[in-house]
Amino acid sequence: MTADLNMALHQTSTRSGRYTKQPTGYHAFIPAALPPNPSITFDDVFLDVLSRADRAVGRLDGCAETLPNSELFVFMYIRKEAVLSSQIEGTQASLMDVLEFEAAARDAVPTDVGDVFNYVAAMNYGLARLRTLPLSLRLIREIHAKLLSGIRGDRDAGEFRATQNWIGPTGSPLKDAVFVPPPPQQMYIALGNLEKFLHDKNPMPYLVRAGIAHAQFETIHPFVDGNGRLGRLLITFMLCERKILRKPLLYLSHFFKKHRSEYYDRLQAVRETGQWEQWLKFFLTGVAEVAEEATRTARKIVQLREHDRKLVTNNVARSTSRALTLLENLYRQPVVSMSKISEVCGVTFQRASDLAKQFSSIGILKEITGQKRHQLFAYARYLAVLGEPVHKRTKSGSHPKAPRILVAGAQHRTMDNSDTSRTMGWRE
Repeated sequence: MTADLNMALHQTSTRSGRYTKQPTGYHAFIPAALPPNPSITFDDVFLDVLSRADRAVGRLDGCAETLPNSELFVFMYIRKEAVLSSQIEGTQASLMDVLEFEAAARDAVPTDVGDVFNYVAAMNYGLARLRTLPLSLRLIREIHAKLLSGIRGDRDAGEFRATQNWIGPTGSPLKDAVFVPPPPQQMYIALGNLEKFLHDKNPMPYLVRAGIAHAQFETIHPFVDGNGRLGRLLITFMLCERKILRKPLLYLSHFFKKHRSEYYDRLQAVRETGQWEQWLKFFLTGVAEVAEEATRTARKIVQLREHDRKLVTNNVARSTSRALTLLENLYRQPVVSMSKISEVCGVTFQRASDLAKQFSSIGILKEITGQKRHQLFAYARYLAVLGEPVHKRTKSGSHPKAPRILVAGAQHRTMDNSDTSRTMGWRE
């Protein structure tokens, strides 16, 4: 028995759609129209987790407004999310890899770092476009074009797929797929319904609407590549468009990566057994946890900034204003070269070297290359708050990596007949 037929036989509910046999013999999932029917049931547990998520997002939004320079925090937070979201798809680049590449200003961009840069560009582009264009299929395609620009799969950038795709271990044929999304004709029907649902005026808690929209987008899988990353971006765009968040600070990639197997299992349970409520409880738990953690992180950053401003003021007697300028810039670019210090502070290379030594002596900067030339300095305490430990490079010039662990049941990847993408079954 083929895997796609096995999925169809195991389906016990058509609440979210049904498996339909296609002319060539395989079974594809055709999503039902949104909102779910029967409608979402709000039991006591559901209401509790929804209330917790609402409170957590509200506190995060308020906390962001109290940051002395919230844009610096947003700048780094987007990069952190870009790394985590890309890692879910198999990218191996760490936040330190990205920051070091930016600091070193090298020309050739490694593929994994390019994935992260594209995610940042797609996020910034989408947020800017939302000022003049509502969240729509047109905007989703534009964002996708940014996401895949100049990297593998860019021939399909910004275009909905015209062929059947499927999800399964890398290299597996369609008959062994874990899940088969709708073929192109039904895909367009489902996308049209999703677009209407995004702007439906019928009452529904908006975090619930975002959770439903994310799951439906992943089920439709409308692109050859990049569906997972774009589906996670969609959550942020929805919340920012409705002004539920004034700053893009809620990113679920950390939660989804931490609970990757459950994440995929919950999505599949929606398709096979119509378990929308269980998926939404999982999703809202993630929203609450991530928002609470982001609020704690923002407060730690405020405390760190106040502490280190005093440290600089009391210990850098010469050119204190320039030293404070450097400190402020480190919240935007926490890994810097000597030439960047010179540029930011408007001083000579020698004076930049003196500042780097002074910042190192008081524990703000840490040299991370172990070299005499082309040194790079990291704001280690700030990166620690962001959950990014700072290590000196190994002799090979790279940072030590955590061992890879295979996550059982998590080898999911969009593939068509020409796909050569990486597996998603690896976790750093």
